[in-house]
Amino acid sequence: MIRRTMTQLAAGLLLAFFLPALLPAMAGNPPIQPKPGEIPPDELGHSVSGDDITVSGHKGKVVIVTFWASWCGPCRQELPVLGKLQKAVGREHLEVIAINFKEDQREFRNVLRANKDIALTYVHDRRGAISDRYGVTSLPNMFIIDRDGRIAHVHRGYSPEMLDGFINEMLALLPEEVLSRPAGT
Repeated sequence: MIRRTMTQLAAGLLLAFFLPALLPAMAGNPPIQPKPGEIPPDELGHSVSGDDITVSGHKGKVVIVTFWASWCGPCRQELPVLGKLQKAVGREHLEVIAINFKEDQREFRNVLRANKDIALTYVHDRRGAISDRYGVTSLPNMFIIDRDGRIAHVHRGYSPEMLDGFINEMLALLPEEVLSRPAGT
């Protein structure tokens, strides 16, 4: 009898302690994403080479922050497109930061090895701290940040039909000298 009472007391205390933290998730309130015109969370974690990555560290550039996972087919289609875009525009004016969404290290490294020709800045967000700050609940989820460090556009999902609109949005944020230079320079 005492054991049962103690078990019930312990369960009640645990519920009282954890319930406030669980209520938003239980109520189905998704994390809030930053919207166009807002300043996004600055810290983006560490690159695979260990460098601290921040949005503010790329001020003056267009920054694309995309959240992806190995199991996400549309993400795997999007990454090569972003790699070609990064190469075409150059790192002087564009930085694409591809943040892995809550996967273990092995899966993350397997994707990097299989796509070593896609030269993006990769970040591993194993515990989801970065994706939580950005309110990511579905993949792929992309944020296009203008040269002043404000979110210009937010995209969820990916399809080839979206490409023209996405590219036009990104190009509109680049300086005129980038748009008027010959291709491949």
